[in-house]
Amino acid sequence: MPTIHLHQTTTSTPEQYVAGLTDFGPGRSTLFKNSADEVLTVHHQDSLHADVTEGSGGIWERLHYDWSDSSRVVLTTVDSNVWGGASGHTYTFTRHPNGITSIDAIIVREGKNLKGRLLGLVLGTIGRRVLERAFDHSVKAIEARNSTAGQRHALQSR
Repeated sequence: MPTIHLHQTTTSTPEQYVAGLTDFGPGRSTLFKNSADEVLTVHHQDSLHADVTEGSGGIWERLHYDWSDSSRVVLTTVDSNVWGGASGHTYTFTRHPNGITSIDAIIVREGKNLKGRLLGLVLGTIGRRVLERAFDHSVKAIEARNSTAGQRHALQSR
């Protein structure tokens, strides 16, 4: 069962990253490439939790999102066509005095069938780079989204 640890720093605040992570509207795939809009289904959402099916490339999972702790978001796999057991994601945020936020992501992948076990083996070895690139992309996309929103706000304030 591969457990993959990823780390990024960002100019986004934890709240801004969580807002991007929990934005299940159209265009989610621009932030998270492994979440195709045509697969995305929000089963339930409130101010601190969501139950969402997402995926891409023939792989999907139903995730329970919990962002009730402001320094951490936990995504627990509830159902999937390939992942089971202890699968999920945990994002932990650390604010730094210089305005930078560290994000530590832990991704656990437990294959529930042959396809899942093979994918888990690949992710635990060469596939880690794919996850690193996807994580880097999401961090940069959320920074860009926040930069654009800040510019719009400044223009509106004039």
